[in-house]
Amino acid sequence: MRHRGAGLSALVCLGLFLTSCSVSAGGQADQTPTPTATAEPTPAPPPSVEELTAQYASVRLDTMTLQQKVASMFIVRAPGLDDPAWQATVSSRGLGGLILMGDNIPATPEELAALTAGVTSGDGLAPLISVDEEGGEVTRLPYDGFAGADTLVAEPESATLDAFAGRSTLLDQVGISVNFGIVADVTADPASFIFNRVLGPDAAAASPKVAAAVAGERGRVFSTLKHFPGHGEAEGDSHTSVPQIDVDLGGWRTRDAPPFKAGIDGGAELVMFGHLAYTPVDPQPASLSSTWHSILRNELGFAGVTVTDDMGMLEATGLPEYANPDENAIRAVAAGNDLLLYVTPGNIDAMISAVVGAVEAGRIDTAVIDDAVTRDLELRRTLWLRQHPEVAF
Repeated sequence: MRHRGAGLSALVCLGLFLTSCSVSAGGQADQTPTPTATAEPTPAPPPSVEELTAQYASVRLDTMTLQQKVASMFIVRAPGLDDPAWQATVSSRGLGGLILMGDNIPATPEELAALTAGVTSGDGLAPLISVDEEGGEVTRLPYDGFAGADTLVAEPESATLDAFAGRSTLLDQVGISVNFGIVADVTADPASFIFNRVLGPDAAAASPKVAAAVAGERGRVFSTLKHFPGHGEAEGDSHTSVPQIDVDLGGWRTRDAPPFKAGIDGGAELVMFGHLAYTPVDPQPASLSSTWHSILRNELGFAGVTVTDDMGMLEATGLPEYANPDENAIRAVAAGNDLLLYVTPGNIDAMISAVVGAVEAGRIDTAVIDDAVTRDLELRRTLWLRQHPEVAF
């Protein structure tokens, strides 16, 4: 077990590389070798930005208490247009970030940029500021005039690329770093509540457009694919129910997996899990299913950050098995979610304490928390470095 003081010292050293310190793959400061009269040793290649980010996250994790780790896994909604309240929501508990909804969006982009600029985490990490900005039916920002899926579905792939490039540029300008905006679901059913939000009626049509949407957002905001493992198969709406889908793994692989795989291969940083159940695979909602998390990681090769759909949707179903928000949070973390999303936060402190208690009681392995928080820290560190281009390696 590492001594926390040593971890803090290493974190300081990692900060020094921003100016004059180089860091070895083991996280220790390197000394310049003394030249000899005979032969100079071949210098080791400097660590990549990705390696340095991973080192930073590892050392940062070592300085955190269990309470701090769990708190950093929560993304919540803050009240209204009050930037001090936004900052307090994040900093008072050390949360991972915020989700913005309609009442958080002021009249002009300049006003929104001023609000988001007031939310910081300090210490070389940035809070994640997220939004559902699909375009079309799901548009939070009134100044987003770029096309959504309702029109892109009938347009060439290049139109999707252009629309998401323009949209992500806008989001970046107003200080939003995560877009829960790429629908990788497919359906050809006009009666489906998600019909006007899909980029294609089937996997063949949707996959290249999902990849194009990710490419359009690349380098501006972090892309999120949703609603894994695919809402298009469902007749119900997961905002008010847990849709039951009678599709086995083979059917899913053929009809629903390809758009997610295309987005993952294109570099999407996040995948959002839906509150829906493919009953032949797992009767639980995918958001609470370790089986579906394993499929995403092991079969589709996703190594990024997983996030739940709004956890309040489970309570809104009225089903007794999802009536306890503390238990829902425990099950979501145990399943493998890296971030838990709350549009209507409820008692966040109680939920954090419940997850901490579940770890202490052995219901959740400590390694599950550490793996999740490491991925979250790496994402937030990457964002901080993106926001500080003056930093030289």
